[in-house]
Amino acid sequence: MSVELWSLDLLVEAYKQHQRRTRGLREQTLRGYERLVRRFVRAALGDDPIDPAELGSVDVVEFFASLRGRFSPSSLKAVRTALRSFFRFLQVEGLCDERLEAAVPRVAHWRLATLPRCLSDAQLARVLASLGASSLCGQRDRAIVVLLASLGLRPGEVAGLRLEDIDWRAGSICLRERKTRRGAVVPLPREAGRALVAYLRDQRPPTEERRVFVQQHGIRCGEPISSNAVSAVVVRALGRAEVEAPLAGAYVFRHTVASRMVRRGASLKEVADFLGHRALDSAAIYAKLDLAALREVALPWPEVPR
Repeated sequence: MSVELWSLDLLVEAYKQHQRRTRGLREQTLRGYERLVRRFVRAALGDDPIDPAELGSVDVVEFFASLRGRFSPSSLKAVRTALRSFFRFLQVEGLCDERLEAAVPRVAHWRLATLPRCLSDAQLARVLASLGASSLCGQRDRAIVVLLASLGLRPGEVAGLRLEDIDWRAGSICLRERKTRRGAVVPLPREAGRALVAYLRDQRPPTEERRVFVQQHGIRCGEPISSNAVSAVVVRALGRAEVEAPLAGAYVFRHTVASRMVRRGASLKEVADFLGHRALDSAAIYAKLDLAALREVALPWPEVPR
């Protein structure tokens, strides 16, 4: 095979185009894959120019070894998925002779082995009470956190929310595309509605942008924020409230909403539908929180003859 040198940017763009063409992946998924692929290639091959043919099994094993202890099993599984797709792309395009996919180690991770990582009622109340509105981004950040904490939205769903998606008369929000690739209409809680009104009326900068949440200052003032920016808002809110969350980022509120629903008697089907899960299995972990139902299915302890 002839030597073909690449820049990392060109290689990653070719990989993303291949994924769009062959698998139809969403841009948010591709951005996550891109971050992991870039990290691996730089660790294995260094600076540009790079030759994908130089990648070997040892590079794969060493990369995973460097992540062990810093990444959770579920995060390592995401790394595994991203790199396997990248290695299949290299093989299809004839950029690498070795079957690198076979070198990707398995990740020991048992489904439903842990409890949902959520905030307690006291922690949630502390976070909501700490949300001020006086800072430059205060009302925007308050609206974001209240939406997350009341509806369990994904950060991308919050970042993608548009002005026309809010039906003020009906008191609802239209989510154009969830992870299920189908839209949904969810109720707009009163507190979240008030937070949105305060932000839109008093703090949102003048802009032609139709996204609800935009940058508040700087050269990108008025441009839409990203899902990573939504998670950063949550991190700041948790730090301000001095709450040690079991999960960093916006998803801690998603787990909290689901846990509270189960404790109030909602079925797993209702939880899965409300959160926009593609499969009921995704909500199965919350069954551990339904103590009343667990008591009913628990087998009696066998009596031991004396």
